[in-house]
Amino acid sequence: MTKKSMKRIGLLILAGVVMAGSIGAYLFFKPHRDVQATSAFAELKVSELVNEFTVDAGKANAKYLQSDGNSKVLIVEGRVKKISENQNNEKVIVLKDERAKVGVSATFTKATTANTQSIKVGDIVKIKGAITAGN
Repeated sequence: MTKKSMKRIGLLILAGVVMAGSIGAYLFFKPHRDVQATSAFAELKVSELVNEFTVDAGKANAKYLQSDGNSKVLIVEGRVKKISENQNNEKVIVLKDERAKVGVSATFTKATTANTQSIKVGDIVKIKGAITAGN
């Protein structure tokens, strides 16, 4: 290899490293979405949301989930079936109708977990959040 081609290869590698670093920095410092300040796309009962995904998961995914990560913000109303914590010590509340086989799981961030202190199993609540999965 000549000195000229080595220089070109070195510049290409350097350009690639700079581009990768720029993309990584952009993603790392990207502001987080404020779900509470975002207006809700819809307000549904837990049974309605579960039914949409049960009848046609593909259609429901297309309706509520987006590939860019900014999925729809919903308000879901239902009876609290279970309250637990995940491995990150974040509160997880499951809303489920008594006759239903499945429900909706809502995970609260560390910043919003304090808002769940007064919620008890059996309460009927409305939870606002971004939908992240439907399978």
